[in-house]
Amino acid sequence: MTNTASMNEAAADDVVIARIVKARGVRGELACSVDTDFPARFALLTNVTVRMPDGARLSVAIEGHWFHQRRVILKFKGFDTMTSAQTLVGGSLVIPEADELPLDDDQFYERRLIGSTVVTATGDEVGEVKRLMRTGGTDLLVIEGHAGREHLVPFADAICTDVDVDAKRITIEPPDGLLDL
Repeated sequence: MTNTASMNEAAADDVVIARIVKARGVRGELACSVDTDFPARFALLTNVTVRMPDGARLSVAIEGHWFHQRRVILKFKGFDTMTSAQTLVGGSLVIPEADELPLDDDQFYERRLIGSTVVTATGDEVGEVKRLMRTGGTDLLVIEGHAGREHLVPFADAICTDVDVDAKRITIEPPDGLLDL
């Protein structure tokens, strides 16, 4: 096996692109949930880092990939049996932040929104973005407000009028009553 392992802490700039769910087949394939909005990136990868739950990091070569039922199936060089592939289950495929694909000006990586302070156009602080809720329609910012109160604010241009990911600040113009819900 030509894989290398180390017990380094997770790199601060690790970006998770997939999570290994289970070993699949007798040739050592792995079924992975896709955690990227750019699944085409798997065709561009020849090597990837697997970050294991215990902090170990493995550099592996990708022999092949295909998609099946909203998952990516990966075959890594040197993992040729179901038993050897099973040792990777629970790991996350990560890339350095520097390898993220560029976005248009009106697009944002979800993880860069987390932790942003949300303020109204009049300067009142609403709270901090804890996560983004996918709804099938307009995504919602889940904001932890004062005294732990949760606000759900549509992540729409008409409401979120200024998003500054570098300053971790989102300015909103909420419709009347939105923050009272």
